[in-house]
Amino acid sequence: MTDALATAPQTDASTPAPEQAPEQPALWIERTGTRRYVGYSERGGVVQIGGAGAEETFTPGELLKIALASCTGLASDAAFARRLGDDYPATIHVSGVNKRDEDRYPELVERLEVDLSALDEAARERLITVVTRAIDQSCTVGRTLKAGATIELSIESVGAPDGAGA
Repeated sequence: MTDALATAPQTDASTPAPEQAPEQPALWIERTGTRRYVGYSERGGVVQIGGAGAEETFTPGELLKIALASCTGLASDAAFARRLGDDYPATIHVSGVNKRDEDRYPELVERLEVDLSALDEAARERLITVVTRAIDQSCTVGRTLKAGATIELSIESVGAPDGAGA
């Protein structure tokens, strides 16, 4: 039995039903120690998460930056592969300084490094335009960060009800 301590706002019959989101893969994290978690996906993905001092982990802020760079890479992949070949090398650096007084990243900076030297200037500019458009149109992480998102949190008690199992 679970007790919801915080829940989503209720709607009445006059409020239109929210748009049904497509089914998403299950994602979750589990606590493994003080300020240490492991993140999982139902597809078998695993990531170590920890505070800034925890070895061999990513902080949540680092994961945010990695998610942005990954989304940029995936969104640009087809356009680059069509023009440069399937085995083109690319590196995407991402950075951003935490504004400590607000505890947020006011700016994230990406640098996509790819060898375009085989292309003439006009072909380079066309490819950069196509890639930029692809990223702007289909990088969900970047689009979400630019537009902002609401976050809904519920906290549920999953232990035995009071007085049970003593």
